[in-house]
Amino acid sequence: MTTISKAKKFESSPIVKTLHPIVSEWFFSKFKEFSEPQKYGVMNIWKRKNILISAPTGGTKTLTSFLSILNYLVILAEKEKLENKVYAIYTSPLKALSNDIHKNLIEPLEEINNLAKERGIKLQEIRVGLRTGDTTAYEKSKMSKNIPHIFITTPESLAIVLTSKNFVNAFNSVEFCIIDEIHSLGNKRGVDLSLSLERLNELSKTWPVKIGLSATIEPLEEVAKFLVGIDKKRSILIAKVPFNKKIDIEVLTPVKNLMEGGELNKNTYELLDKLIEQHKTTLIFTNTRSATERVVDKLKDKFPLRYFESNIAAHHSSLSKDHRFDIEEKLRRGELKVVVCSTSLELGIDIGFIDLVILLGSPKASSRALQRIGRAGHKLHEVAKGKFIVSDLDDLIECSVIQKEMIEGKIDNIQFPQNCLDVLSQQIFGMAISKVWDIDELLDTIRKSYCYEKLTKEDFFSVISYLSGRYNLEKDRIYSKIWYDEQEKKIGKRGKLARVIYLTNLGTIPEESFITVKLAGSFEKIGAIDEGFLGRMKRGDVFVLGGSKYVYQYTKGMNLYVRAAPNRNPTIPSWFSEVLPLSFDSALEINRFRKEMKKLFKNSKTKKQIIDFIKKFLYVNDEVAEQAYNYFYEQHNFSEIPDLDTITIEKYVDERDNKKYILVNSMYGRRVNDALSRAVAYVIGSKSRRDVEVGISDRGFYISSEEFLKKDIFDGITEKNFEDILKEAIEKTDILKKRFRHCATRSLMILRSYKGEKRNVKRQQMKTHFLITSVKKISKDFPILKEAKREVLKDLMDLENAKKVIHWIKTGKVKISEDYVKVPSPFSLNLLLQGHMDLMRIEDKQDFLKRMHKYYVQEINKKGMIDYQGDYGDLD
Repeated sequence: MTTISKAKKFESSPIVKTLHPIVSEWFFSKFKEFSEPQKYGVMNIWKRKNILISAPTGGTKTLTSFLSILNYLVILAEKEKLENKVYAIYTSPLKALSNDIHKNLIEPLEEINNLAKERGIKLQEIRVGLRTGDTTAYEKSKMSKNIPHIFITTPESLAIVLTSKNFVNAFNSVEFCIIDEIHSLGNKRGVDLSLSLERLNELSKTWPVKIGLSATIEPLEEVAKFLVGIDKKRSILIAKVPFNKKIDIEVLTPVKNLMEGGELNKNTYELLDKLIEQHKTTLIFTNTRSATERVVDKLKDKFPLRYFESNIAAHHSSLSKDHRFDIEEKLRRGELKVVVCSTSLELGIDIGFIDLVILLGSPKASSRALQRIGRAGHKLHEVAKGKFIVSDLDDLIECSVIQKEMIEGKIDNIQFPQNCLDVLSQQIFGMAISKVWDIDELLDTIRKSYCYEKLTKEDFFSVISYLSGRYNLEKDRIYSKIWYDEQEKKIGKRGKLARVIYLTNLGTIPEESFITVKLAGSFEKIGAIDEGFLGRMKRGDVFVLGGSKYVYQYTKGMNLYVRAAPNRNPTIPSWFSEVLPLSFDSALEINRFRKEMKKLFKNSKTKKQIIDFIKKFLYVNDEVAEQAYNYFYEQHNFSEIPDLDTITIEKYVDERDNKKYILVNSMYGRRVNDALSRAVAYVIGSKSRRDVEVGISDRGFYISSEEFLKKDIFDGITEKNFEDILKEAIEKTDILKKRFRHCATRSLMILRSYKGEKRNVKRQQMKTHFLITSVKKISKDFPILKEAKREVLKDLMDLENAKKVIHWIKTGKVKISEDYVKVPSPFSLNLLLQGHMDLMRIEDKQDFLKRMHKYYVQEINKKGMIDYQGDYGDLD
């Protein structure tokens, strides 16, 4: 087993002694002293120790990782001992981040070189090379001849280079390997990278020292194992740098009473404008690309004299690369007053001076909130200043609890997917292209990856059988990619085109169907929209993209041609991104707060006592505490507060159409509720043999059918059969077909590119339809189908934590409280409302909430609590 220990913190004196005089002079011309991360990292890296450095955003982690490496290369360069090989690899999950590091490495090297010349010291050239998906063929060719000493890349490009003929020889003695922003690798890109690192370990004659960098991550022991792999001969240090960076955060509400709504929309933009005007540069985070576009458009529309094309911008992944880079450069130069983005600027890109970050709505996890707010005051010793702006009461509670987690240093846990058979198929194919492998050696290498430590022989050989063509899928044009000799126990590549097929089809990010938006006449690329959005548009419609308005002109192939329409109002709402799910850890924290509130109300504490508790417990201001109090007061006196120990179920009949709803208040996050609701709906549907409607959210779910279930809705569901029920429930769903397409593409069953021909998503979808039928006939455990099911149950949903909830219910740790209601309780209202949100204007929603609030107040007062007006005033 891998040995894990705490990193030693060094004083400045021994660090200085290791530095070349030129490097030391350069460093202290820029900085007064070593930062905390540098005191933990620089010496340990110099001593060739594997290390994971966890430090706040802006905590100089990147320079910490590079300082010893630069020092080492300068020493070699002075002795003219630099070889034509890669000494260090830096891997980042973002292309933009790679460009940023490239820029921040070149400049220090130039400054060190200039210093050396001034001191009469001759240095060999230390080369830095960048390779991402955007690198041109010419640049790649140039790099193959003049090997960079420091190689900057992405996980996908690293896999390509490990399988290339020419460049791979430069990796035969890599000495350092930096993995940045590890917190963003809890997905299949991380799984893929973990196998690429094992391939690098196997290829390099020297052990590449692993240096992991992350701002906000837990549990550190598991992340350390992900970084260095699983082997009793391996060891790693963990440097958990104390969180000394100051954060200034606050939850704000645009209106004094969110129960009534008031002029919520108007007040939100006025509050945004006020905050932006009080600061030099503001970064606003939304959770969707559609909201990003909407906020930019509304600010320009409502305040045309303050916000115009040159000082406000939208930034998200669907905009063109050049457009995004242009915005990042303008930010660095201080030319923009405000930038609005979804998730694209979360990671550690140096985007210059930002003195305020605004989070519009919940970031859904404390780690994400810290990462976003860390964009402000990005440099060491600067204060990270952030404001949460909430739009409803559930959001207010959620953001307040996440703020509490941030202040108290509670970080939600990262989970790396395990035993992904599609990624495994892709990597085994790449490994077979590189050389002929002994089958046992291959399995041993794979199991050293943290993500495949527990890979069974059965699953391993099922992948080998698929890749070697033993499932007889030739009729579906799925041909063998490797050969496997059972007698010799060897595998190798099959076919002359193997390398080309692999290099043009690798990657783990699923390809969605996007339409390129171009300006008619000039054909300049503006960005992209998803195909579903185009299907909702007609010629002449006006929509928002990149913060600007465009009118639909015509389509040709996968292109939409538009013209600018700055003076026209949008006629169609922006397209939707997937909603971020609330983390299970943060959901449990909300349940703990609910439990405390329930106790206070049951113990008849006064309003002042409870508000004082809220302020102290959640670190919120008077206004937020009062609104939280009123929300809980209404729930407590109208129904029951669901909490850590209680799931409340409300059975409600909509008298308009006699539709029956079972509203389940289960605060466990969307992923857990997705699993719970599908299992419950499947059992109910199977028993009644009728269609069941399901709606899910982070806070619970609803089931709607023609009749109520007389028994407990979890009747027939146990911890043991839960997974089997879920597998049956997803068997014929569109989500399984979609995820199977993703997995089939990753495993190279479906090729995106073949002999120079690109195959669009539409063709891939058609192929999926036939393939999934074929493999189901072959075996329900066909590796890629098995992986698609695992992905739905464990990545999209949260099977393991859902099982925990079922266990809590069955053992009585969590009790079920059931009631028949005339109208949903305040906590249940949004569960029901969310299904109709797309059809309601914001004003209509506010009017509805105001009427419901009035109704709750009247019902509570009927019970004899006549002193409560809920900040509503005289009801008459």
